[in-house]
Amino acid sequence: MKFAFIAKRRSIWPVALLCEVLGVSRSGFHAWLHRSPSSHVRFDEVLLAKIDQSFKSSDRTYGARRVWHGLLAEGFSCGLHRVERLMRESALRARPRRRGLPKDAGERSVIMPNVLDRQFEADRPNQKWVADFTYIWTAEGWL
Repeated sequence: MKFAFIAKRRSIWPVALLCEVLGVSRSGFHAWLHRSPSSHVRFDEVLLAKIDQSFKSSDRTYGARRVWHGLLAEGFSCGLHRVERLMRESALRARPRRRGLPKDAGERSVIMPNVLDRQFEADRPNQKWVADFTYIWTAEGWL
């Protein structure tokens, strides 16, 4: 983590100063810089490709748990927290479910008469108001 910070900012600040401030050695930073990625990082890259494929094939609706179950079914051995971390780092977030409309209760008890009777012209503003809705979502539920 510290080495990645130094690598990002080495064009702005001297490497020696950054290493001194963060308490790491310069030789350690340069060894990290030229070292090949670890097997853990390489497996994360392979896993991330599969996670991305699974996530996009679900139309971006699967969360980490469903993606993880899919990876296990494909034969990948990994933990749920690893999948969660990789999805979070890649900004893969499942879309929330849409609220469905409530079930229709059938017959309406009160039907208001058609006062307007398709005569839309008014003599002055605010004479005729029209609204048509059946359901409205409130914090207390459907009305």
